[in-house]
Amino acid sequence: MEAQLSYLQNQQNLTVKLSGDFCGFTHNDSINQLFELLNTSKNLTFETQGLGEWDSTLVVILFQTGLFAKKHNITVDWDSLPDNLHELVRLALTPNVVPPAEEAETGSLPERVGSWAINIYDSVRKGIAFIGQAFASFFRLLSGTAVMRKVDFLFALEACSYKALGIVSIVSFMVGLILAYVGSIQLKNFGAQVYVASLVAIGMTRIMGAIMAGIVMSGRTGAAYAATIGTMQVNEEIDALKTMGISTTDFLVLPRLAALIITMPFLTLLADTMGILGGAVIGIFTLEIPYQEYWKYTYDALRQSTFWVGIFHGFVYGWIISLCGCYYGIFSGRNADSVGVATTKAVVSSIVWMIVITGILTFVFQELKL
Repeated sequence: MEAQLSYLQNQQNLTVKLSGDFCGFTHNDSINQLFELLNTSKNLTFETQGLGEWDSTLVVILFQTGLFAKKHNITVDWDSLPDNLHELVRLALTPNVVPPAEEAETGSLPERVGSWAINIYDSVRKGIAFIGQAFASFFRLLSGTAVMRKVDFLFALEACSYKALGIVSIVSFMVGLILAYVGSIQLKNFGAQVYVASLVAIGMTRIMGAIMAGIVMSGRTGAAYAATIGTMQVNEEIDALKTMGISTTDFLVLPRLAALIITMPFLTLLADTMGILGGAVIGIFTLEIPYQEYWKYTYDALRQSTFWVGIFHGFVYGWIISLCGCYYGIFSGRNADSVGVATTKAVVSSIVWMIVITGILTFVFQELKL
């Protein structure tokens, strides 16, 4: 039966009769007539005894009618509509309301301390479990049983190797330059500015080169790890890997972990070299130390143990940066804001743990006389 819109107007009361099947209804003339009649009405009701089948086109008509009536302060009686149609129109006309924020539960002090302790325990347990899985995956790599694609490893190796040379070189050069300049201020008081060469050589090779390379890579590569894996979490790609029975640690974490622990010692060596060159610029051109003497003091200050201590720091930093980046990526939430939070946490955690581990290693090496 063909859909029909008919109207009955009594003074300022308008009754709209809906009859027939409103499937794909496109009679614009009838709709325009409805709005014209509404202009002279104050109340609107519906009669639906003859209403047959209907689809979303009828909902759209009623929605537009409701908006028009609201704009012109017209009272509409929706109760005469079928229940399902009435509910759809009601939902369509309901404004978008932000749900009220849940009030933070405020308990007693023991309850808050207990909740805090439980959260800390869960975080530590989850972190230790992840580190254990990463080490197990690394040993599977050494035994040749890890589920890791070579192309993923090469891609990660490319991202954290030669592509990072520029930024690591610039930052390390400037740090060496600043270290030489600051050291010379005090050494000049004793006429010992020539020892700037020894200061820069020891400082850069023992710790500063590794720290600067680590900070640069945590902000550059660690953040990229967290963002990439976090986006995969949002897109449910990690769920798909788990469904197919693929180890996410082997497939996602291991290539990035292996690439970074390989490249960090070389980047540390580059940072050491660029830092020494930066110090040489100050020593030779500002302090006017003869370059032969500057390099002699630099060479005399370098010891093999000092060099290997710095390289070892870089190796450890590679583990820290990759584990922090991958951890926060895998345990990221499922929206864009969560990816940003995970990226921030990855960088901050990497730097904090590098400083903590540096303090521990410095104490250990000092006790070992290295």
